[in-house]
Amino acid sequence: MSNLRDYLATRRTVPSVQLTEPAPDAAMLDAMLKSAARVPDHGKLAPWRFIVFAGDARVYAGEQFCAIAHADDNPARREAELTRFTRAPLVVAVVSTAEVHAKIPEWEQILSAGAVCLNLMHAAAAHGFSAQWLTEWMAYDDAAKASIGIKPAERVAGFIHIGTPGMAPADRARPDMEAITTRFVPPADPAN
Repeated sequence: MSNLRDYLATRRTVPSVQLTEPAPDAAMLDAMLKSAARVPDHGKLAPWRFIVFAGDARVYAGEQFCAIAHADDNPARREAELTRFTRAPLVVAVVSTAEVHAKIPEWEQILSAGAVCLNLMHAAAAHGFSAQWLTEWMAYDDAAKASIGIKPAERVAGFIHIGTPGMAPADRARPDMEAITTRFVPPADPAN
C-alpha cells in the first residue's frame, strides 16, 4: 500500500492538451471502467453511466459543439470547439443519472458519480496513463448534451480525458490543511 500512499500524496494532473497517444486499448479501458465503478453507492443504484469517445467519435463531438456554439465565424473559437475531444486520445463522459428515490438521497447519488470520476483518474494512473477531469460549457448546455447522447434529466459529472503524459506535471499550491480542518469538540455538559 505504500505505492498507493505515495501516489495519493503526489498525484498531479497533466493537462488534456499534453496527453498523447497511445490511449488505453479496449481491454485496458474495460478494466479501468470496472475499477472506476467500484465506488460508494448507497442502495446499489449505479446512478451513473459511461460514454466513451474514441477515434472519429471525438471529431464528431467537436463538430457538434462547433455548430451549437455558432463558432464558424470565429476561427479561434471554431478551432477550440473542433478540438474539445481531440486534445487527448480518449475521452470518457461520466454521466450522472441521479433521480429522486424513496430511500437514497439524490445528493448521495451525485456524489457517487463524482467518486466514479476520481476513481477513473486513479485507474488511468494505475495502468500507466494520465487523465484530466474537465466539464466545460458542453456539460451544462442542453443541446450539446443531447448531441452526444445525454438525456435531459442527466448531468455530466465529468469528461475524463485520458492518454499518455507528454510532459511531467507541475505541482501547484495546495490547501493549508490547518485552515480547512477543524476537530469537533463536544460542548461542555451544561449540568456541570
